[in-house]
Amino acid sequence: MMEQIVRVREVRPDGMATVIHFRQSACSGDCHRCSGCGAAQEAIELSAKNPIGAAPGDLVTVTSETGPVLKAAMVLYLAPLLLFFLGYLLGAALWVRGALTGCAGFALGIGLAVVYDRKIVKKQKNEYIITGYAGESLLKAERKGDNGLD
Repeated sequence: MMEQIVRVREVRPDGMATVIHFRQSACSGDCHRCSGCGAAQEAIELSAKNPIGAAPGDLVTVTSETGPVLKAAMVLYLAPLLLFFLGYLLGAALWVRGALTGCAGFALGIGLAVVYDRKIVKKQKNEYIITGYAGESLLKAERKGDNGLD
């Protein structure tokens, strides 16, 4: 299970809630501490089941299945890499053009990842469920404004 801390934006009568998650940059978003790049945070809105009755403004924990995310990452990262090495080895063994066939294998892997993304990932609906309220220590950090969820 994958777990994220989000803020409830809206509660709907059908038992669902709209939540917002601020995706941090690769440097963890601590730009105010190191005067770094100032990369913008990306706000992502999700629809989640709300069995605990969270209200707008609440900071909650949302869980979802890890499987689809890991599968997509495997196709995105491993397929081009494996096809590059397979193409390189096959090309070097047969035609002494390993680099050329390796690049062709890599391009094929990128193509597979794009097709996978468009055909399969877009159709999959990852189900998010609000499982509880965020811990007290995180709420204290939120009051200080350290986490970007304000």
